[in-house]
Amino acid sequence: MEATTKPPSPSLALPWKTRMLLSVITTASDAACRRNGTVNRRLLNLVDFRAPATSKSINGVMSHDVVVDPARNLWFRVYVPTQHAGEDLPVIVFFHGGGFVFLAPDVLAYDAVCRRFARKLPAVVVSVDYRLAPEHRYPAQHEDCFDVLKFLDDEENRSKSLPENANLLRCFLAGDSAGGNLAHHVTQRACEFNFQQLKVIGVVAIQPFFGGENRTDSETRLKGTPIVSLKRTDWMWKAFLPQGEEFNRDHPIINVSGPKAADISKIQFPPTMVVVAGFDALHDWQKLYYEWLKNSGKEVYLYEYPTMCHAFYIFPELPESRQLIDQVKEFVRKVSVSVSVSSNVRN
Repeated sequence: MEATTKPPSPSLALPWKTRMLLSVITTASDAACRRNGTVNRRLLNLVDFRAPATSKSINGVMSHDVVVDPARNLWFRVYVPTQHAGEDLPVIVFFHGGGFVFLAPDVLAYDAVCRRFARKLPAVVVSVDYRLAPEHRYPAQHEDCFDVLKFLDDEENRSKSLPENANLLRCFLAGDSAGGNLAHHVTQRACEFNFQQLKVIGVVAIQPFFGGENRTDSETRLKGTPIVSLKRTDWMWKAFLPQGEEFNRDHPIINVSGPKAADISKIQFPPTMVVVAGFDALHDWQKLYYEWLKNSGKEVYLYEYPTMCHAFYIFPELPESRQLIDQVKEFVRKVSVSVSVSSNVRN
């Protein structure tokens, strides 16, 4: 009997430049998170480079900022692909990552990501600047994101904020990490709200930030990988949940598929794509989310990147980053066609 050899396990495949950037991001994030649960924003400003909106087209995309509520500094940035002015375009409402604690739409990396989405899909992209923890705790972030949907649903706001070819009946909610958490929960709420013009027809959850009381294999096995670790995620969850209530990671906003999960089997939750990476400590929670959606009878697609880590797709030098953009493009196209066919059949 011939001896069988196990195939080699995949390894984290990142060029040195990307590893260096990830190391800088991780170090800066750790240094900014104080032991008393506050954030050193002044320190972050030293490495938090911002990109202004561009009223002139750059690489086929122009952008502008829209204020929703100045009292809470709630605003969003709109990205418009200029080479598709005569086409009916979907609207991608994008929620950035950062553990509910860091980052914003005008941070260089996210500005670049949203420009790529707008140009490559193509789509009108609305990138939301929600309030951050611990200065603003849950449900501030989820309320802000949902309020942007209500703002866009108003005809006057829509006409002033979006180009004429932006089709709110083809609205997708997308986000990475904490933004993936927001995309799920805001979509769930949108399913039960009577919008007049806006319809969420798809969800793009890129490495969504979920968790729970029980430690998963990926959390313990991958504790030293970039960006995400047990120490960092525990700190962020504590900074995120409201003060004065018992801290429990099985809170349904964190453990979406856990013991306190909502029953979504009877709501019209739209098709969802879930992106996971082999070297992301959150990998197992994301796979559980995918299985929960599937077991709830929802249309869901899993995209796996075995040799990538958390936040890999913000690095344009990686082939996997370009591959993900292509997969989002195909998902948006497929869901849009399906919705169009279903609408024609009903009519």
